Order: sequence, then structure tokens, then C-alpha cells
Amino acid sequence: MDTPSVSLRGRGASNNPAGRFASSRSETVDDGWLTAVELASEFPDSIATEVLPERARTILTRNDSPDIPFSQSINPYRGCEHGCSYCFARPAHAYVDLSPGLDFETRLFYKADAAALLAKALARPGYVCRPIAIGTNTDPYQPIERQLQVMRQLLEVLDRHQHPVSITTKGALILRDLDLLSGMAQRGLVQVAVSLTTMDAELKRRLEPRAAAPVTRLRMIRALSEKGIPVSVMTAPVIPGLNDAELESLLQHGADAGARRAGYILLRLPHEVAPLFRDWLECHYPDRAAHVLSLIRQCRGGADYDARFGQRMVGTGPFARLLGERFRIATRRLELDRPQPPLDCSLFCVPNARSAQLSLF
Repeated sequence: MDTPSVSLRGRGASNNPAGRFASSRSETVDDGWLTAVELASEFPDSIATEVLPERARTILTRNDSPDIPFSQSINPYRGCEHGCSYCFARPAHAYVDLSPGLDFETRLFYKADAAALLAKALARPGYVCRPIAIGTNTDPYQPIERQLQVMRQLLEVLDRHQHPVSITTKGALILRDLDLLSGMAQRGLVQVAVSLTTMDAELKRRLEPRAAAPVTRLRMIRALSEKGIPVSVMTAPVIPGLNDAELESLLQHGADAGARRAGYILLRLPHEVAPLFRDWLECHYPDRAAHVLSLIRQCRGGADYDARFGQRMVGTGPFARLLGERFRIATRRLELDRPQPPLDCSLFCVPNARSAQLSLF
């Protein structure tokens, strides 16, 4: 069901459009029978988070995309309470007949048997150890991880069997797992990337309402680095006309905090994300919405998005090329472009197949 576009406290999306696979859709219309007060009461100013278990049959997702540096990943959660308005993972909620809008950040699912499924997958005959990426679709350290500890349990399995992992997050809860991560780092088994989008507290509040504050993310980088954990700063997404002017500053802050490497991704607006982000712009930055959208389309061949491999992460055209050059110059100056040793796959210990199976019960 579509809802009117409104600014909800602590939420990134401003409405709840039907997913692209929905067989029908409804729209709320004021027919004149309700007073303004009654109509306003139909739409609360906040929405509670609902969390449900998801009984997954498998835990590893395979990937053969030529522009992504990993071949397998794990998503402990479906949906993300951080509520980032730009999140390219939002369309995944359409596969479970929910909205990529408010549903994505308020109706969440967790993989209840994630650790047992991982142990079982690693014990399969013929399994080849390659680094597993976590945090590529939704954040493994979003707020519900504090109680559910799905990510913690996955790390314990990976640590026990000396399996390499890369983690991307903007959640401060990662510091809870410093004990595991520091030990894994000593064996070359972990790398972490911390997403740093802006240092503007007000922009962050609107853009990423339930994610950690910018200064907290810098503390995360510093704490990880001090424990010997290789950490990168990810200036992602770069949004033309909104945060692109901060690029060099964000990289400088990351380097000062101890980041060894850096990366960036141009804003991606696949499927339902494009109209959701347009609504967000009109709601929060109506004076510059048209300019921001124009710059985005200049980087995407005149469209909201270009999904071609090799183009989707960095865009095309003069603005995108200039952005890439600025990033290259800044990372070279800050020594954030140094080679990083690959994660070590040689230490992997295959789980006992019988114990992995029994852990499911």
C-alpha cells in the first residue's frame, strides 16, 4: 500500500510504495470526509521496528560480477534499520512482497540458523576457501544485532575454522567484537571497511537516520586500527550536489584516524530506489532537488541509473571522471592507495561434517 510522502522521525524513506513484483497496489486518497486533524492521525509520526526470523536453507550467496572484488557473501539480515535513504539494497524487499520503502527499514528479518548453516556449508565436500564478504547488502551491525548477535555467531564460526572475511559497516557495534577481530587480524583473516558519507551532522541525520554519527565512525576506524585490524574508509555513496564537495575532507579524516586504504562508490539508484530518493530529496532539500538529479543523470547517461558492469560503481561523463580523478589524487597524497596484503586462505580448517550437521539441532 502506498502512503503519502512524509518525514518520519528516525526513518529514511518518506513513503511505502509497492514493490515491482506486487500483483496489485492501493493508494491512499483524501475523499473529503475526514477533517485535517483526523487525516493526520491516520499517519503516525514514527513507525516501530518489527523483527522476524527467516528460515534460510543456505547462507552463502555466490557472485560472479566482474566489478565486485569477492565471490561469496553472507547477509545475516534482510532489511536494515539504519534507514539510509539511498540504499541500493532496498529493492530486495520486493522479493518477499514488501515495500522497498518504509518496510525495508521497519520490517526486518534475521537468519536464525546462520551460524549452523555456515558451519555446514564450510564442511561440504569440495568447498573451496575464498574470502567471504559480509555487509555488502545490509549492515551486519545494525541496531538489532545487539540483541540477536547473528554476526557475532558467524564470526565465531569463521574464527574457529580460520576462514577469511571482509566486513563493510557503518555500525559502532563492531567494536563489541574487537576481541575476535583482533585475533583474526593477527592471522591475516579479516579486513574492515567503514562507510563515511558526510561529516555534516544534519545531513547525516536526514540521510542515514539510525546509523552511527560521523565522529563515532572515525572512532571506529581508530579503534580498529589500534588493534592491528586493516581498515579502509569508504566514501560511499558520493552524491553529486549533496556530499561530493566533502570527498577530500572525508578521506583526510579517515587517514588521520588510521585507515590504510580507501574506496568510493557513486550513488546507485536501481529499481525502486530512484523514486524513493527523488521523494527524499523533495522532502528534505526541495531547493536543490532538481540540480542534484540533473548531476546524477549526467553521470548515468541521462538516466537515473546505469547498471552496466564497470559503470555502475563510478558512472560516466565529465562529472564522474572528475570525481574519479579527485579521488585518485587525494588517495595518492594521503597514501591511501598502498597495496594491501590479500586475506590468507591457507589456514582454513574444514569443520567436521558430523558436528556441523548436529549443530543444526
